[in-house]
Amino acid sequence: MHSAPDSAEVLRDGPLEVWPADALALAAGRPLRLSVREYGVLTELLRRAGRIVSREDLFQAVWGRPGRPGDRSVDVYVHKVRTKLEEAVPGWEFIHTHVGFGYRLSSEPLHPFHIPATGR
Repeated sequence: MHSAPDSAEVLRDGPLEVWPADALALAAGRPLRLSVREYGVLTELLRRAGRIVSREDLFQAVWGRPGRPGDRSVDVYVHKVRTKLEEAVPGWEFIHTHVGFGYRLSSEPLHPFHIPATGR
């Protein structure tokens, strides 16, 4: 397990942890393999956990500049992060889409009716 000085910032939500000073992201205690942009998206959503973050705000925070009209980069990277999180911690949902508003990170275990059928 990772250890750091008490003064180090740690962002947590459910089974997710991000250590910004170390550029380390963990899901259920295991390191996630993320690109720089994927890590940025996850970190910014985790900083605002539970709140809806607009695509524009997310683009500005991760890319460091305003996005261009029609640019879908945020959507692409959110999809990549969502997929990696769901593969790393099956049975959990992390990033929620709010159509017309943006994205919200809130770690939630899936309810039984959301789990795929057992093959019957």
